[in-house]
Amino acid sequence: MVVVRRRLFQAPWEFRESALFTACTVTTGFIIQFASSGNGIAMPQLPFNAIALLLLAVIVLSTGLAFRNTPAVKWLGGIPLGLCLILAIAVLSLIGGVIPQQTAAKSSLPASLGLNQIFSSWPFAVTVLLFLANLGISLSWKLIPLKLQNIQFILFHAGFWIALSCAIVGSSDLQRLVVPINVGKANNLGYTMESDTPQQLPFSIFLHDFSLEEYPPQLLLYDPHNDKLLMNKSQAILEVRKGTTATWQGIEVLVLDYLPYALPGKEGVPQPAERATGIPFAKVRIKTASAMREAWISTGSPLLKPDAAQLDGFYLIMVPGSPKSFRSAVTVQDEKGHETMANLEVNHPVNFMGWKLYQMGYDEKAGRWSKLSLIEVIHDPWLPGVYLGFFMIMAANILFFWNGIKRKEV
Repeated sequence: MVVVRRRLFQAPWEFRESALFTACTVTTGFIIQFASSGNGIAMPQLPFNAIALLLLAVIVLSTGLAFRNTPAVKWLGGIPLGLCLILAIAVLSLIGGVIPQQTAAKSSLPASLGLNQIFSSWPFAVTVLLFLANLGISLSWKLIPLKLQNIQFILFHAGFWIALSCAIVGSSDLQRLVVPINVGKANNLGYTMESDTPQQLPFSIFLHDFSLEEYPPQLLLYDPHNDKLLMNKSQAILEVRKGTTATWQGIEVLVLDYLPYALPGKEGVPQPAERATGIPFAKVRIKTASAMREAWISTGSPLLKPDAAQLDGFYLIMVPGSPKSFRSAVTVQDEKGHETMANLEVNHPVNFMGWKLYQMGYDEKAGRWSKLSLIEVIHDPWLPGVYLGFFMIMAANILFFWNGIKRKEV
């Protein structure tokens, strides 16, 4: 029996032709990127990107339905080309994850090829466009005529198409700004991470109060000669509480008393104070090979110097604990008088007129006495489309498992 091997580009095209076509497509994209001096694609904003996406969907679906029996269209909407394009998108995304996506020198090779901005580069755009065409054409074949057994396929592929296209086309409409606000003041100007030029928001944020909770302070031994902290690996974090013990190179420390909020009193003995003004104080007993003594140490504040205990060329210090939680009490108001009051916390955003407000940061040098709060505001009008696509994919997966269970029962 004689086996005749199929020649390259002999109809019907399969994986070899699809892989070669995909490689040529990506290479062509890099050539265009290099020829344009590293300038990628400037994505249009609403409503032009929405019109362009709608036209693309109409053209792709019409092509799939009108030329469904044409060999070229069959290959364009086939599985071999789709898998090769997915692999190419995965490789380009991997490049974007490995190479920092930031501004680079124009003369450098990464900038010339768009590797530092891969998701707005020509090779990525052309590959995604072809993949959307492949996905849309295969979807059109299942849409008409519509059959019940094709619902799972339609939900998955349509959801994938919607989620991917909305995420990429809508990236130009995504606004992510940081709004700095001082207590007792309002601000309607935001800044991007890349620019110091302020952008006006359609609403203002008034900061009533900023509060921060900290973990207990920590005991550390400081070596001033080598300018470093000595840490016992077995006791890397020593939180200050009454009864806490610590040992460093023959130096033993016992916390006799701890005042979370206090102020310096007469004769060096701190007195309890209000939380707004007080700082942590600890009375420690220090025992070395030659002596034993007691001392008060404190973390200090922007208005008070910290107190440390000197011993054998070292300093026993107490540093403030790391932030436990911080929040901002704000009022958000737009130009039409709509307003809402909210407490912004980390990972607990507040929605206002299509915007999401996040607690982002504060003045770290001032700590819990910070009068500055950094609020991140995000506006993404395409996010509902992305969510719709994901929900359709989830529905398709549920239907897939449900049909599998039914077949198993039969």
